[in-house]
Parts: sequence; structure tokens; C-alpha cells
Amino acid sequence: MTTRRTFVKLSAMSAALFSVTKSFSKSLSAAGEGTKPVVLSTWKHGVAANEGAWKVLSSGGRALDAVEQGVMVTESDIKNLSVGLWALPDRDGHVTLDACIMDEKSNCGSVCFLQHIKHPISVARMVMEKTPHIMLAGEGALKFALDNGFTKETFDRSPEADAAWKEWLRKSEYKPIINFENHDTIGMIALDASGNLSGSCTTSGLSYKMHGRVGDSPIIGASLFVDNEVGAATATGVGEEVIRICGSHTIVEMMRAGHSPEEACRIALERIKKSPKNLKDMQIGFLAINKHGESGAYALHKGFNYVAYSANNNNQLIDSKFLLD
Repeated sequence: MTTRRTFVKLSAMSAALFSVTKSFSKSLSAAGEGTKPVVLSTWKHGVAANEGAWKVLSSGGRALDAVEQGVMVTESDIKNLSVGLWALPDRDGHVTLDACIMDEKSNCGSVCFLQHIKHPISVARMVMEKTPHIMLAGEGALKFALDNGFTKETFDRSPEADAAWKEWLRKSEYKPIINFENHDTIGMIALDASGNLSGSCTTSGLSYKMHGRVGDSPIIGASLFVDNEVGAATATGVGEEVIRICGSHTIVEMMRAGHSPEEACRIALERIKKSPKNLKDMQIGFLAINKHGESGAYALHKGFNYVAYSANNNNQLIDSKFLLD
């Protein structure tokens, strides 16, 4: 039998649930300003990457194919010093690559500490589609790639990266430079015409890092997370700090709670701001999109930008808001 006290409690719970649901619906309806398909990626190298992804999306293709094809453009860029085989090496002179990918069904694949393979993002997708695992590392990841038709590249470093590394060896001082391409990934998230989300992330990691170091880029929930009912998020910058708060997963959960993509990114950075570490020379940027195409970003410091491409927004480079002066 329902007493008056029980009825009051149930009414209060229902009201609270309605409030949360209403808040989430309001956030999504605000995305009426958004559109689909849409693709977003981190940093100015996302301009060319988005062009590659848009070829897939504009023809009605799947978001998963778009985010793979898009970042492959950056992996192939011999002038890029933070993504792909031509990037800056670790302190021992080796270029080691990390990548992950995730689709609308929560399928995901990842590789870390991979060497000699031009497109780690495609190896990550193959891990997702051909194995019962999510992540393969090092020699195991390389063997898997070679066994599945990938070609082993024989060079160690590009001439530009080799010269930079040899100059670094003169002092061997490890000090990342904020907003400089020695610690930046490309993260890409997309919403296709069918309303499905996917994301990818690929990097060579911190330049002059300790041999064996792996950052957030291959870690699902840190550098990348996709929930097709809510949205997707990706991260760039110093991966250790992103891992500490499971950055991209945190952002998606904040969107689930009703926050806009921009607000969700800011909330995640507020958590990082509480770190006892000196954040002065440390950049972190987050980028997010919700189910209806509304997007947003936030960074720890000034200097982070991202690229948005849709039918209404022709591949625009956008400066992110930032938390600290």
C-alpha cells in the first residue's frame, strides 16, 4: 500500500529524473544549430585530414571509414613532426606510434609502441575487426600488421626529425614546448548522415620521451570515447594528465548528464586544473560532439585550435576557448 510519505518520495524522485532528462534533451535540442554529417579534428593539420574524411561522409559513407581515411592523411604527411613515421623520435632515436579507433557499436581497436608501419590507425582497425582483443603492443602489434599485409618501412627517421633529434642530444633536456608539435596527436570524431558516431586518434607521442613510453592516444576512454546514444570526444596534449581523469569518457558522461560539448570539455579541464603539478607549460585540449551534431572544445591554455567540416561549415579552423591565462 502506498502511504502519503512514500508517495511524496516517489514524486520527488520522478521530478528529479524528469529534470535530468529534460536537461539532457535541452542540450541535444540546442544542437539544432548543428548538422550532419560533420567531422571535427584537432589542430591545423586537421584541415587536410578533414578533407579526406569529408570525401567519405559527403557521399553517404560511414563515420568509421571517414575517421580512418581522414587521419591517414596526417599519418602520410612527411612534414608533420607529431604524427606518423616522419615524426620526432624518442630519446633513443626510435619513432614509436600509438593509435586507436572506435565505432558506433562500441567496437574498438588499438595499437601502441608500434614501429615501422605507415598507418597505425589501420592496424588498430584491423585489431578491432579481426581479433578478440582491443590492444596490441610493440613486437606483437608489428607481427600482426605484417601477417595481415602491412609493409614494414625500413627507415628510422625523416631527415628533419633526425636533425632535430641530434640537436636535442647536445643537451638531452626533456622539456615539452607548449603548443609546439612535439606532443600533439590528431584526434578525429565524426557524425555521419545516418546519425552514427565514430572516432580515431593517432600519434608518435611525446618527442624525446623515454623509450617504451605510451601516452593516452591508444587508450579508449582517455584519448577517445564514443557512445552512440550521447556523443563522442577526443583529446590532445600531455597524455599522462588525460589518462588521470579518463578525459574523453568523462566528457561523454558530462554530455549524458545534460552539458553541452563545450561545457563538458571545460568540466574535464577543471578536474585537471586541480592537479598539484605545474601546469604552466602543459597544454591539453579536448574536442567533443553530441548526437545531434552540436560540437565544442576547450583547452588548458590559449593556442589550441580545431577544424570543423560540414555542409554548413566548410572546413573552418576554430580557436578554442581556454581555462588558464
